[in-house]
Amino acid sequence: METPVPDLPHLTLILGGAASGKSAFAEGLVSGSGRARVYLATAQAFDDEMQAKLTLHRQTRGPGWRTIEAPLDLAPALGQASGQEAVLLDCITMWLSNHLLADHDPDMAQQALFAALDTCAAPVVMVSNEVGLSVVPENALARRFREAQGRINQRLAARADLVVNVIAGLPQVLKGHLP
Repeated sequence: METPVPDLPHLTLILGGAASGKSAFAEGLVSGSGRARVYLATAQAFDDEMQAKLTLHRQTRGPGWRTIEAPLDLAPALGQASGQEAVLLDCITMWLSNHLLADHDPDMAQQALFAALDTCAAPVVMVSNEVGLSVVPENALARRFREAQGRINQRLAARADLVVNVIAGLPQVLKGHLP
């Protein structure tokens, strides 16, 4: 195990559209930190297509990651992370979707997430979709999701030490400095 790099920011937000390369970029940040790697997975496989996507993500990530599946309650996993680890939370978008589909209050869920992030001993790299660049959705649930996703991205960006937007695999630093 390499010596941990001390300059990995405490909180990093990686934004991007679908298939933009944001997860791969985030994985690279965590892997490059030299810390023990924790993958906090929020996706759920409700069909074969999603199961295949999750399997491909695991294979692409490779060995050396401790994976914790937490589709709704992130606080226990964040609370257990040590200062010698780096956490990749992938992704906020799926986590928010899970809460909305379960008919949970997204503001209450966000408050619990923010409290857990504030007390987490490990640096956390979060992946989230930028959904504000598309058309207005046609149905009420999709509009509710888009608004909630935009709000949480703004709140996370305000808290984060480093914010990066990834487009076509290319990172654009919006706030802070890459380690």
